[in-house]
Amino acid sequence: MMELLEVIRDEENGLILEKNVSIPRGNTFPIRCNVYKPIAPEGSTFPVIVSYGPYGKDIPYENFHPKSFSEVNPEHKSKYSAWETPDPVYWTKEGYVVVRADERGLGQSPGILDTMSRGTSECFFDVVEWAADQHWSSGKVGLLGISYYAGSQWRVAARRPKGLAAIIPWEGMSDYYRDRCRHGGILSDAFIRFWWNRQVITNQYGRPGRAASNWGEDTVEGDLSYEELKANRRDQNKDNAANKFRDDEYYSSKEFNLEDIEVPLLSVANWGGILLHLRGNVEGYTWAGSRFKYLRFITGRHDLPFYYHDEVEIQKSFLSAFLKGKDTVGWSEPGKVPPVSVILRKGNVGFNNPRHEMTYKRREELAWPIPRTRYAKYYLHTEGTLATTFSKSKGKISYKALGTLENPSLIQFFTGSFEQETEFTGHIVAHLNVSVTPENMSNQNDIDLFLTLRYISPDGQEVYYTGTAGDPVPLAKGWLRVSLRKIDESHPKTRPYLPYRNYFKSDVHQVVADEIYGVDVEVWPTSVVVEKGGRIIFEVSSGDTQGSGIFQHGDSTDRSEAKFAGMNHLHFDDGLENYVVLPVIPVAA
Repeated sequence: MMELLEVIRDEENGLILEKNVSIPRGNTFPIRCNVYKPIAPEGSTFPVIVSYGPYGKDIPYENFHPKSFSEVNPEHKSKYSAWETPDPVYWTKEGYVVVRADERGLGQSPGILDTMSRGTSECFFDVVEWAADQHWSSGKVGLLGISYYAGSQWRVAARRPKGLAAIIPWEGMSDYYRDRCRHGGILSDAFIRFWWNRQVITNQYGRPGRAASNWGEDTVEGDLSYEELKANRRDQNKDNAANKFRDDEYYSSKEFNLEDIEVPLLSVANWGGILLHLRGNVEGYTWAGSRFKYLRFITGRHDLPFYYHDEVEIQKSFLSAFLKGKDTVGWSEPGKVPPVSVILRKGNVGFNNPRHEMTYKRREELAWPIPRTRYAKYYLHTEGTLATTFSKSKGKISYKALGTLENPSLIQFFTGSFEQETEFTGHIVAHLNVSVTPENMSNQNDIDLFLTLRYISPDGQEVYYTGTAGDPVPLAKGWLRVSLRKIDESHPKTRPYLPYRNYFKSDVHQVVADEIYGVDVEVWPTSVVVEKGGRIIFEVSSGDTQGSGIFQHGDSTDRSEAKFAGMNHLHFDDGLENYVVLPVIPVAA
């Protein structure tokens, strides 16, 4: 491969940029990165912050997402800023070297484009070990970044590369199948399509015209032909549609054990990330094997809070503790910093309004789930009520299958007005008794369950929270394909408040027409303080409803009329109790 190194000394911003540094990988293609170093005397060494991902080390944030960039905290805006990654000007001034690497097959890194794969994780491993071994490195490496740049941290940390000293996965899924691709076994196709077509394939190594469209720089070795580009990539749209189960090679090859993660960990979860990252940050924290691990909840869009002044102070103190050995907070002292920091959503502050969301209170906790949690059953009744008391009502409620966001088909259950302020913070599970009367009688019938939890304020208005893209979202969502209802009761990750499913081929159970099935459905965790006079809504639907945004499940092959069309039913009778279990947090003594 060509040697393409370019060195720029930027006195104005106080850094030296080494551009297109090639990281050797034995007999295969190198990974290319940009290295941003503080201007310092010869022989100086610094801890290193690494990001590795698909969006282009050379695509300016300002071009990648102009509106978002215009809203970023000015402390973290520079000509070197890139989407979802730490700003080099800021962090070099704080005494770090910043390494921003193009993922294999993307930007200036040749090879096969295969995002989130084992192969690209192995490349990330090599990047970390290389960064720890450079003459400008102290030997300590930290990982910092949002979304993709967070999700990849879990996988590489589980491989334990030499020199890795701390990770901060900021809103990053840790379970490729459950968090991102197949919610409850249902293909989440809309976001993957948007993501792939807008910001991945557009940056493929060798793609012509990138510079002309302000999408980074043209490939330094020259363009590749259409045939070469196609041969050099694995298309996530096609792969996720073609593979349905976790033991398919496509999914199983991406598996790793969170328990293998040993480095200090700060997992940052956003309550509004109810369709992509939230679950992964919580479960990642729960199962990581790290001695020092922390879970911090935030609110707001996925792009901006990472750069808020106070949040950066948290990042900085955490990295300083484990990369510099300067711990001003107590992160490295067992028991000094409470492991869980919860932000409490109380009141209707609107959505996509950072200033108003900053009025939410924060509370520290000693564990997750919160130890004093009381799990309360709220029973569904045929008249549409939701209550802690069970009534032996009989009958069924029917609704049309294959609802869509544009044409929803749903039923809702309302609590009465709460007589006192009540906090719900934690995991949610629902138990429902369901059946289908199909339009097409066959042995291939199925039911897709889409569940939503909503909050109605005392003035009767639904409260919307800030979703990933700044859109209005409800409290929580959950999903289940009923043919994949089997729970692995013996698995250590099965808990009363969170059923564990393997989603293997062997777990598929037939759904027979008009036969009733009792199913437990995982709903992603949430937090809300229900005010006196407020109400909770529990919603059951056959497709996406308000709050799904760009994370919809509409693939016509995955949710075909031949298999799903008909009427779905929710049954009520003796022995057929329907309820949702909510995590009540008693007022601290």
